[in-house]
Amino acid sequence: MSIDYGEVLLPIVRSTIGQAFNRPYQEKEDAPWLQNIGACFVTLTQNNQLRGCIGTLEAHRTLLLDAKANALAAAFKDPRFTPLSVLELDYTNIEISILSPMQQIDYANEIDALANLQPGVDGIVFEFSHYRSTFLPQVWEQLPAPAAFMSHLKQKAGLKPDFWSEEIRLYRYTASKWKERNSNAHST
Repeated sequence: MSIDYGEVLLPIVRSTIGQAFNRPYQEKEDAPWLQNIGACFVTLTQNNQLRGCIGTLEAHRTLLLDAKANALAAAFKDPRFTPLSVLELDYTNIEISILSPMQQIDYANEIDALANLQPGVDGIVFEFSHYRSTFLPQVWEQLPAPAAFMSHLKQKAGLKPDFWSEEIRLYRYTASKWKERNSNAHST
């Protein structure tokens, strides 16, 4: 038995954002698995360019609540972008990624850490002191080399790209993702 999580979650995410604009979307939210505790990211794109991306790294609420909260945050609270406008909604594509639990990566030094990364598979969480960042596994499409991936992850955390410390902690997770085929087909 295979469940197409995207077939259920993508319309819920679009409906949640649409309702913020008083759009008449309403999707079924009765699938039992939506009540399972889960962590997800919602990514918004326009013309294949990032328009918002917010998510949860560690599961602490139902997948339904997590998807809805992250939908609204990606649309209206991503600090890298202005809030989404009602006019943009029809040409904004939605992607949802459900994350596996994180696992700490053990390594001896930076070279060993880079060798332990699995390009195209791992989402990575970078932590040092109060600095923290993550890239979903799909970021490997833009940054396929582990060294470049790690450098950008450090910059995203607010550190220099060549920064290294013995106190850095790295975690990996995987993500199952679903993306809308054509956002215009979902507009009303």
